[in-house]
Amino acid sequence: MFPALNFLREPDLLGMTIRVLLALVCGGAIGIERTGKRRPAGFRTHILICLGAAMTTATSQYLYITMHYPISVSRMGAQVIAGVSFIGAGAIMMTKWQRVRGLTTAAGLWVVAIVGLCCGTAFYEGAVYATVLVLIAEVFFSKLEYRLLRETKEVTVYAEYAKPSCLEDIVSRCHTLGVKVVDLEVTKKSDASGNSCAVLSLLSRQGAGKGEILQELAGVDGVQTAVEA
Repeated sequence: MFPALNFLREPDLLGMTIRVLLALVCGGAIGIERTGKRRPAGFRTHILICLGAAMTTATSQYLYITMHYPISVSRMGAQVIAGVSFIGAGAIMMTKWQRVRGLTTAAGLWVVAIVGLCCGTAFYEGAVYATVLVLIAEVFFSKLEYRLLRETKEVTVYAEYAKPSCLEDIVSRCHTLGVKVVDLEVTKKSDASGNSCAVLSLLSRQGAGKGEILQELAGVDGVQTAVEA
């Protein structure tokens, strides 16, 4: 805590203006990174959530300190945490390859609500620190994660095939390539085609590379689609 900022923590017009502006800046800084990656919840969504959370806690303080209402200051903030979970759930989706997408965006929405609560309670230092750490995690750590995944020998393949015997051929082709089948999920498509689909988690320590695996599996008789999930 910086004592020099204590005059900005008062529930007056200046303090409220700083809280709102900081919420706008922090929410926008986190949201603009999501927008750059074409995520469903982007710049404006993060700003609105951060701003709404800040105003919720600021209003709670105003009702308790200025209006002397017998309310719990923390109760309204707790409802924000629960409410933003519904918004985050809307950012999570299941792809046709049976993979979950949007977890990072949902987590970012939850964190940006926490940042908004910090702004609303005039905990400026916490809001700024959290925003910087979130940006480091989303920008720099994501690049590190991508580099580690690119160097790994693991690959997840989504395959569609017309007859059950194709699955045996796919597994056999994987063994021929020196690839180990770590996990296998098989489902039936709901459309009229009657095709089946499988999601295979493959491990290739000494065997073929990702491109060769996809090319070989796509060439199996009866396989209609073989792409990385």
